[in-house]
Amino acid sequence: MKTITFYAPSIKRYETTELAQENHYNFIPVSITGTQCALDCDHCKGQLLKHMKSVSDPESLFKVCTDLTRKNAKGVLISGGCDSAGKVPLTDFYEQIHRVKNELGLKVVVHTGIVDDEMAKGLSYSEVDSALFDVIGDDHTIKEVYHSGVTVEDYEKSLYYLNKYCVPVVPHIVIGLNYGRLIGEYNALEIIAKYKIKSLVLVILTPFMNTPMQDVIPPSIDDVEKVFSRAREIITESPVILGCARPMGEYKIKVDRLAVDYSFDGIAFPSDGIVSYARKKELKPLFTETCCGVI
Repeated sequence: MKTITFYAPSIKRYETTELAQENHYNFIPVSITGTQCALDCDHCKGQLLKHMKSVSDPESLFKVCTDLTRKNAKGVLISGGCDSAGKVPLTDFYEQIHRVKNELGLKVVVHTGIVDDEMAKGLSYSEVDSALFDVIGDDHTIKEVYHSGVTVEDYEKSLYYLNKYCVPVVPHIVIGLNYGRLIGEYNALEIIAKYKIKSLVLVILTPFMNTPMQDVIPPSIDDVEKVFSRAREIITESPVILGCARPMGEYKIKVDRLAVDYSFDGIAFPSDGIVSYARKKELKPLFTETCCGVI
């Protein structure tokens, strides 16, 4: 029987009638830049960083992770804002990440932003379990939404460097990133399909209040289904997962059902009733409180 994994990391509190977290410290997000991000993207404006535990230096990262092990944590998401080059400034943290992996035994998932040869080499030394970053398939979207001077080619080079150093990579695609429109998503899928990946994570634009996108209408369910269908056609050797970010309410229920219908391998924070729906589709549900970047 085919399985489907339901993820509920302690990135946020979560409970439904079908699934509830048992340890609210199981998988904590940590920002190495506090709330600072040089890009100040239109869909976020640094708000995601406000919900992460802030660390000021490599030593404090290790201290936080040590404390998490005492609380029976399974892993940590190391994140942060990007610099002007679109990179999360990880350079000084590789040694401590290596220690977190080898001395504390935690799973480590890292948001990277754009990756160059040096970063990929450092991540390989650190032995991270997964490197996560959004892949954008349209230069105009990168400029207008991310306010960045990088190009689609830089995202493809990131995949190349991560493959070069055998770093497990989990590319993300934000469906509707360009103000709710599908621009570049299919190209991003084509790019990703050229490389070895641990899994593909699809998320959906979820506008925050007090951002330029606060009144943007998310992509239609039909558009989401088109991307789901194409992803299933083109990504054949790796799991496809519905990630954390998507609009709530009836929209989320419809999207989650689509993920089951298209035989996705996992769903993060499933809507109430989706576990039962998966069982009706003759799927065997598995549950984990880790990040969906950990397969």
